[in-house]
Amino acid sequence: MADPIIIHPSAVVDPAAKIGEGCEIGPFCVIGPEVVLGRGVVLKSHVVLAGDTVIGDGTEIYSFASIGEVPQDRKFRGEHTKLVIGARNRIREHVTMNPGTEGGGGITRVGDDGLFLAGSHVAHDCRVGDRVTIVNHAALAGHCIVEDDVTIGGLAGVHQFVRIGRGAMIGALTMVTADVIPFGLVQGPRGHLDGLNLVGLKRRGVSRDEIHALREMFARLGEGSFRDKARQLAEEETGPMVREVLDFILGPSDRSFLAPHS
Repeated sequence: MADPIIIHPSAVVDPAAKIGEGCEIGPFCVIGPEVVLGRGVVLKSHVVLAGDTVIGDGTEIYSFASIGEVPQDRKFRGEHTKLVIGARNRIREHVTMNPGTEGGGGITRVGDDGLFLAGSHVAHDCRVGDRVTIVNHAALAGHCIVEDDVTIGGLAGVHQFVRIGRGAMIGALTMVTADVIPFGLVQGPRGHLDGLNLVGLKRRGVSRDEIHALREMFARLGEGSFRDKARQLAEEETGPMVREVLDFILGPSDRSFLAPHS
């Protein structure tokens, strides 16, 4: 037997919207005609879902979140674009997430098992990985790439087109204006690379040997140009996590890199 769909009488759900089994739609929610909800999605109350928006199984969205409304971008001209959100995300009060723009590929993607705390924002054309935490009132500008297991502290801001590598941590109140290497720790009013996210590495059970290799790599990267040093290190035999950082540095980017204070 299919799980029942529960819709509060005060909710406004367009008949064309696709609502999965076991969904719960609370009071005063508004759901547009192109919205697709997976199985067991819960909307607490006063949630607005608009545009071509897909939300994965088991995601919970709290009061006054606005998901899928048009991008906050002057270049947007009403073109048809999309927002895809994965499974088991928790999207708290007043969160905003926007679909893509034609110039950015037309799609914003959010992975699985994320936690988006009250007032946080994911802008147009962003790509957000799995198990990402964005703390209260932090914001991603357009076209950002945030890889898996990243934490972005409260009231932080991430500049357009910035990449944040896997497992990095951004401190509260930090303005991130350039790319952040995987497992990096960035903090300060104008963010600088302040080491590695050692707390996050230990929490994920990374071995002592791997952490030691990452720390040695980080120390050597500080001896000159990031890219030049990374090219040199890439010629040596390295472990998988060090290789991930080096590949990130040598990959395509529209930004420079945050570097340690000298």
